[in-house]
Amino acid sequence: MFWRARTTSVRAICLSDQFPTIKPEEVMDGLVTFVGLPPVRLGPEIDWTANPHGNRSWALNLHSLRWAGRLVAEYERTGERRCLDRAATVADHWIRSNPRHGRGVSEWAWAEHAVALRAPALVCLSEHMHTKLLWDALAEHGEILASPVLYREGHNHGLDQDIALLVVGCRLGRARWRDLAVRRMTASAEVAIDAQGALHEQAPRYGLYVHRRLGVALRAIRESGAEPPERLVARRRALESYVAHATQPDGRLVPIGDSPADARADGFPHEGPVVRVFDGGYVFGRTAWDDPRAAYYSIRFGPGRRLHGHEDHLGLTYSAKGRRILVEAGFHSYERTGYVDWTRSPEAHNVPVPTAGTFRPGTATRLTGSSIGASSQEFELADDAYGVRRTRHVLVHHGADLLVVRDRVAEGTLRSLWHFDPALKVVSRREGAVVLGDDDGFRVTVLQFPGDGQAVRPALVSTGYLRTAEAVTVLSPEAPGVLTVIVPSG
Repeated sequence: MFWRARTTSVRAICLSDQFPTIKPEEVMDGLVTFVGLPPVRLGPEIDWTANPHGNRSWALNLHSLRWAGRLVAEYERTGERRCLDRAATVADHWIRSNPRHGRGVSEWAWAEHAVALRAPALVCLSEHMHTKLLWDALAEHGEILASPVLYREGHNHGLDQDIALLVVGCRLGRARWRDLAVRRMTASAEVAIDAQGALHEQAPRYGLYVHRRLGVALRAIRESGAEPPERLVARRRALESYVAHATQPDGRLVPIGDSPADARADGFPHEGPVVRVFDGGYVFGRTAWDDPRAAYYSIRFGPGRRLHGHEDHLGLTYSAKGRRILVEAGFHSYERTGYVDWTRSPEAHNVPVPTAGTFRPGTATRLTGSSIGASSQEFELADDAYGVRRTRHVLVHHGADLLVVRDRVAEGTLRSLWHFDPALKVVSRREGAVVLGDDDGFRVTVLQFPGDGQAVRPALVSTGYLRTAEAVTVLSPEAPGVLTVIVPSG
């Protein structure tokens, strides 16, 4: 029933640089490498239900066919016909082997994000291959993408769905699909990105992803013959400030929420103040731009956890003198394991934890006061995430770098958790004081008042996707109020 669409098709919008880098010879030989896991040989007859690593992201990448889309790009770059033929064979086999609602078909085959990522690869292939099977598949993808049933408004998946619907609509001459895609991505961007530029997915790494994908979207709109809505352009521009402020002096994004500790975000414009409060729930501060030795800190507050966020409210990260000091457990993977669940919990972050009461997920935190000066900044935060009011007062002093944090709870007692960068090991201990250092002679002194009952424990923090490292956690004494002073030196 979809074949008639071929008669109204137009030039394919194929932005092939959106596809991930591959090693063409490996893929031609049947090998694929996804998400940094070891290569897998697919064989001449691909088993689309396979998931040899038992990894959710690996399965999604297999069914996205973006790796086959890159083969089309290689053909366009080199003229190697065998790359195009291999891409066509893979796509043909996928379509025949994965009928929608078919028995035994992988759950990932028609997952909403897989559909959104696969459709542009099929569009690129359709510029060179003209078969009824391919055109029917494009039309089926378009019908799914246009339906509101699986649409993810205000989510990075929704943006990918809109990009896919736009290019499929243009390829099949369905102007209403293109127009729907542009309307949806504009409205969705205003849900996802506030006027200050903060992304409500609560992870700076997704700010980077959405910024890049909006760049693809704007190019696709222009290639379709339309002019991008200014509202959409404005939200992408605002997002740049959020990403820039969330980038640490070493060029890596601060690992808040589902943000890997090794994700980089170089090249974003960053004029203006060195301290910025985003009403969406972030304080980002530094002593200078473009100085790898600048001090840097982040503080979390705002709406309760959603999407790619963690239960990190009142949490801090801190670096000074070119060294990361306070880190969080960070992002490990999307796998469903106890460790991944822990990385999202309050205990995986630098927060005060009341010793009584039950944690209430999704509780909002208020920034109740702030004072921003050139040499020091102060912030006051409060919430009732444990059924009792807890407050945190933060003082960041520059020049002689110093971080002072006072935690209090209205009833009962609390303990403050501090997770340190894996490079820092315990050098010495005495009551209420811990000195940590690295192999280069850098030292950090942690003072806590009261000091009796302070503990030092091992921790496991994420250093990148599917990677961990042993680290040190300092746990304060149990008290109604705790003062923590962190002094870097060296």
